[in-house]
Amino acid sequence: MLDINLIREQPDLVRKALSDRQMDPAPVDRILELDARRRAILTEVEALKAERNAVSKEISQTKDGSARQAKIEAMRAVGDKIAAIDREVAEVEEELKSVAAIIPNLPDARTPYGKDEDENVVLRTVGQLPEFDFIPKIHWELGPALGILDFERGVKISGSRFYVLTGLGARLQRALIAYMLDLHSRQGYTEQYTPFMVKAATLYAAGQLPKFAENLYHDAEQDLWMVPTAEVPLTGLHMDEILDEKQLPIAYTAYTPCFRREKMSAGRDVRGIKRGHQFDKVEMYIFSKPEESDAMLEKMCEHAEATCAGLGLTYRVKQLCTGDIGFGATMTYDIEVWAPGLQEWLEVSSVSNDTDFQARRANIKYRPAEGGKTHFVHTLNGSGLGMPRTLIAVLENYQQADGSVKVPEALLPWMGGVEIIRPENILE
Repeated sequence: MLDINLIREQPDLVRKALSDRQMDPAPVDRILELDARRRAILTEVEALKAERNAVSKEISQTKDGSARQAKIEAMRAVGDKIAAIDREVAEVEEELKSVAAIIPNLPDARTPYGKDEDENVVLRTVGQLPEFDFIPKIHWELGPALGILDFERGVKISGSRFYVLTGLGARLQRALIAYMLDLHSRQGYTEQYTPFMVKAATLYAAGQLPKFAENLYHDAEQDLWMVPTAEVPLTGLHMDEILDEKQLPIAYTAYTPCFRREKMSAGRDVRGIKRGHQFDKVEMYIFSKPEESDAMLEKMCEHAEATCAGLGLTYRVKQLCTGDIGFGATMTYDIEVWAPGLQEWLEVSSVSNDTDFQARRANIKYRPAEGGKTHFVHTLNGSGLGMPRTLIAVLENYQQADGSVKVPEALLPWMGGVEIIRPENILE
């Protein structure tokens, strides 16, 4: 959430930011209207309360009974008016909060202007596109042929955009998750195992509600929501807390399944496992001091890149433009790996600096070592990496001419001695 003082004092800056994001800047005007109305009402009610306090003192000193009663009646009317104005203040504040909640973070000045994902900027490509002496298969051909990917049973038990990983397919995905968690732990992140369902307040704190409500799964009876990413519960770990400066930075990593309705991507990537309602992801998350968050963003990007490099995957780093950057982000790097079967780059990580945007919503502050006023922390998040796209890249890059798939060396410790996935050893 943006600082109301920023919107009040620099509305044109916020309007431009929304326009750069290809969004309607009209909510800024509504916020200014509501803010002005709120301040005017507060001034009125404060004057009435001051009058009531002054007359209350007079009443206690008035000897004449009829005069005292007249003043009491007058103040009863003032009290009723104060109560009505207090209700109006609450209504205005509720609408102000609702409108402010849909205003995204301001893009960093270094975020390039662009209308959509086609205008993102490729910063670097690491590695060479693999060459094969055969035509590489697509994962939706490889997986079923190996007996490790079952689309029909996924659809049978859950419907479209679901699948089943079986035998070494399930083990390979588990190996990827374990590899990432171990790597991030060595990089300095503390592993967390968080709930896969959270309260609405936690989603609001992370910037998922109310903006993305239609894309989330909700248990109405218990009012719990399935997490769309581990970023949400990791944000919630320190909601309404004041941290000590010496605790910062705090770095966490966590695995969660992620649940999204994919309404905004209806009709896209309907074949294969590239896009589904349920997927696994390992997340990195950092709480930092404001002056350190730029450096933390670069550090987190390096850590996500190391995950790709460790798997021997060719990847590239893109900086997202203003028209494609996430709701809470001010600056974002996407990391994409090459999938030779699909013949396309697959996004496996988005690494973002959300500055104090989430911290304001979650009320997460820190107290400077020298004491004094508390400040909002900065939060950063990044996938390290997301499945199933990483799994797709491994299958398609490590496929052999005979249809088998070689297991990346980094994953061997979790594969129980299996170095090559072939149809005949799928249940080993």
